[in-house]
Amino acid sequence: MACILVVGGGGFIGSHVCKKLIDEGHEVISIDIFTTGNKKNIEDIIGKKNFTSIQEDVCESSIIKKFSEKKIDEIYHLASPASVTYITDHPIEAALANSLGTKNLLELALIHKSKILFASSSEAYGDPKEHPQKESYRGNVNPVGVRSGYDEGKRFGEALCMAYHREKGIDVKIVRIFNTYGPRSRPNDTRVVPQFAVQALSGKDLTVHGDGQQTRSFCYVSDMVEGFISMMKSAETGPINLGNPTEYKIIDVAKKIIDLTGSPSKIAFIDRPPDDPAVRRPDITLANEKLHWSPTVSFDDGLPMTVKHFREIL
Repeated sequence: MACILVVGGGGFIGSHVCKKLIDEGHEVISIDIFTTGNKKNIEDIIGKKNFTSIQEDVCESSIIKKFSEKKIDEIYHLASPASVTYITDHPIEAALANSLGTKNLLELALIHKSKILFASSSEAYGDPKEHPQKESYRGNVNPVGVRSGYDEGKRFGEALCMAYHREKGIDVKIVRIFNTYGPRSRPNDTRVVPQFAVQALSGKDLTVHGDGQQTRSFCYVSDMVEGFISMMKSAETGPINLGNPTEYKIIDVAKKIIDLTGSPSKIAFIDRPPDDPAVRRPDITLANEKLHWSPTVSFDDGLPMTVKHFREIL
């Protein structure tokens, strides 16, 4: 049984990671400051003998001392806001979680000789000129744009992981995750699926940016968690893309959610925000070959389960 630190364990994806690792019999310590995470996400595992939840800021250096004594075998670094509106409203928080927070966890990994997985993002590719996006593509990112605190934070986090890997020998694992959806996502998350689902269930117009012809690819959360764990168990350093390569136009997603919910909502077209990517689709050849991983939950199967989640919490 390994002792595993899940940083961002109260978040949407992090809480699913905690549950999966507990079910595998590991001792799991969740760290979360609960700015975008929610204690309700982990209420079903609080009280289990092999689970501990600690409210702590990964950006504080005290986290290194606090966990320096107890042997940590693996670290999952998922501590970062991701909702587009949140990261543009709080760019400092996004930048620091992926830079200073990453440094603190790498120092902790150095003490324990832990493996550490850094959850980077498809935002490392920016508004891509290559489609689909392979890991070799270096991206098209605006370094001073409204999304740069997050986008460049993720890119710097990757660079810092590789610096510690090369100079200090840390066993790092870098994954670039594409749009992920499913139960436990926040109702005020302004990413495509949660925003459209909440708007439809509330009878409000679905706000589509531009003409809705831009594309995204959607990976169900259970598939993403399996990808994380496969990466942690592998000998790979990465970066490796994790996502579902099936691509949808945003306008079609809006129509699909209106049909699924039976909502009277209409579609309202609004201006596209700055640096909004025109296309987004992962090339997951490396994940297939190196991790023997590919998503198994289709959008048509995952979307009803996600809508059910929002029906229950609204």
